[in-house]
Amino acid sequence: MSEKESLHKIADAVLDYDGDEVVRLLRRELAAGGNVEDILNIGLIEPMGDIGDQFTDGEIFVPEMLMAATAMKAGLEVLRPILAESDAEPMGKILLGTVQGDLHDIGKNLVTMMLEGAGFEVFDIGVNQNPEAFAAAVQEHSPDIVGLSALLTTTMVSMRTTTALLKEQFPLIKVIVGGAPVNQQFADAIGADGFSEDAPGAAVLARRFMEELAG
Repeated sequence: MSEKESLHKIADAVLDYDGDEVVRLLRRELAAGGNVEDILNIGLIEPMGDIGDQFTDGEIFVPEMLMAATAMKAGLEVLRPILAESDAEPMGKILLGTVQGDLHDIGKNLVTMMLEGAGFEVFDIGVNQNPEAFAAAVQEHSPDIVGLSALLTTTMVSMRTTTALLKEQFPLIKVIVGGAPVNQQFADAIGADGFSEDAPGAAVLARRFMEELAG
């Protein structure tokens, strides 16, 4: 079996939602001397792009997308220490959190996994985070992009306040927003740089921003 074929088998295992098989094939490929970045890009990132396309086209739904993301993450956990040692550059850094007053995290967690599957380094600061907590985390991690999540209409006010504080303190940072009550009109009104209605869309938006930042 060629290296390309073995990498596509890892990708197929992600598409089959089989995390155990992803890990088994990935470890075998590493033992055979496979290139770590090829394993990441072809074996894990590419199939998550396919999953995003399938979701957008209505061929799969949130449960399947979550299962694929979980399988991808199982492989990513094996690669993470190796990538850290090799100083491989992530596509970019993203800070994610759910805004103050909101304890929902399923959507945020799915966005986290999709972004990791797209090659980003993600800092997830959790739920019920006030504007100052986001600003402190930006100061600590220096992300390229901040993603704000809200599921309750009552917490959209906090999303507005957080965006305003981030833009005031870090005018060059990109802020993207999402969640059930959020839409593009609201994102524009609060001064956010972007909006996505789902996790695959967030990954596409983040990649676009990184391309813009790269010039």
